[in-house]
Amino acid sequence: MKKTTLMKIFLRSFFIQTTLNFRRMQNVGFAMAITPLVREWQLRQKDSARMLNRHLQLFNTNPYLSASVMGSVVRLEEEQKDKDDDSIVLSIKQSLMGSYAAIGDIFFWGALRPFAAIIAVILSYMGFMLAPVAFLLIYTPAHIWIRLKGFIEGYRGGKNGFEFIRSLALPSVAVKIRWFALVVLAGSVTWLSGFGDWPFTVNSEIIMKLTAISSVLICLLLINKGMSQIYIIYGAVILFFLISGRGLLN
Repeated sequence: MKKTTLMKIFLRSFFIQTTLNFRRMQNVGFAMAITPLVREWQLRQKDSARMLNRHLQLFNTNPYLSASVMGSVVRLEEEQKDKDDDSIVLSIKQSLMGSYAAIGDIFFWGALRPFAAIIAVILSYMGFMLAPVAFLLIYTPAHIWIRLKGFIEGYRGGKNGFEFIRSLALPSVAVKIRWFALVVLAGSVTWLSGFGDWPFTVNSEIIMKLTAISSVLICLLLINKGMSQIYIIYGAVILFFLISGRGLLN
């Protein structure tokens, strides 16, 4: 297959959700993405329709990992080109769809994006005008690299293309990012509290240290109670800004 065709398929994977629908989700976007493959092969109208029709079935996964699925599917389509059995292509596609949806949502939606948002909010509070750019610099390179590398390794591996995504251990990385985000939030309490006027006679340094330690312990307690770490992160952000507000402490 031509490299230009592969590049076209990869670039089209960025638009997989432009035709998102409630009936079959990302199916139209997926079929549109592999259209360059059909054009390169110059299939008969009947064969082209059959190929596109099987990719118009229900498909829904994390958009950032969809390129990895496409890479594997394109490789399998090449291997099955002269065969009438398309069950292998469909089975691999369906199995990867569900797994990647769970993995991608946990890592990107549940860990990386909240962490990038926390950093951007803290920088914004400090007065940095380019805080939104910081969010993009943390978040964007990660998903673009996984898109590109996932597509390449998916195409190389075919039905074993999932090995690359598995090697990343994204769920484990997501847990570490969440913990790091909590540490950042707890550490920011000390800094943010300095913007308020504490109406206490006790040494302010002691108060700030106790506040930071208490915040960490409360977060650990809530996690052990089964509360979602996402709720804790957003709740902590809101609480810390309220604590640092002069209006509540004056």
